[in-house]
Amino acid sequence: MDTSVLLIIAAMVLSYLLGSIPTAYLVGRFNKKDDIRDIGSKNMGAMNTFYSVGIIAGLIVLAVDIGKGTLAVFFTEKILSLANQPPDLWMYISGVVVVLGHSFPVWLKFRGGKGGATCIGVLARMIPWGCPFYLGVFLLMLGVTRFPTLSYAIAFITFPFVAWLWYHNTILAIYAVVILIIPGMLYIPRILEMRKKGGGSWKRVFKRSSLKDRL
Repeated sequence: MDTSVLLIIAAMVLSYLLGSIPTAYLVGRFNKKDDIRDIGSKNMGAMNTFYSVGIIAGLIVLAVDIGKGTLAVFFTEKILSLANQPPDLWMYISGVVVVLGHSFPVWLKFRGGKGGATCIGVLARMIPWGCPFYLGVFLLMLGVTRFPTLSYAIAFITFPFVAWLWYHNTILAIYAVVILIIPGMLYIPRILEMRKKGGGSWKRVFKRSSLKDRL
């Protein structure tokens, strides 16, 4: 088999394995001996860890899950440079693969998280100037809605706009939208669950009385 093909396969496998590191599960087991997927919102992610385990644990999960996305794209870029292959296409693919690895980890019978934080890591590597705008929109929305998950989801819109207006890269802007389909689709059942718990009110779903208010 051609060396370049082997390097591409290695990059994709590495991306998946990085994504599949079950950070929230491990932190939950270490702190409370509980399976994070069976408590709180039952999502294997940073927000559920914040609410169900603690602030420090949540910050650790957030940092590692973001790092997984960033490292997957970084390593793919470096590996593909050894194969004398244009890295852009495979960097895009590795970003998708690492998010899928988080959402469907082989270690936990493919039952993982939504992949939002890992998407942040991927986009932070590809569109670094999107990060300050992302943070600004997140803090603004958090002040309005008092709903962290909704706030960081809405803040994602900054990345495609920065890719388009700052980097003048239409393909990268489209990619920033496409990769968010994964956590977006996976989050739909949770949104419907919150609406049911909120008495069928969409307002109750999207605006909270405080940061501790949770459905």
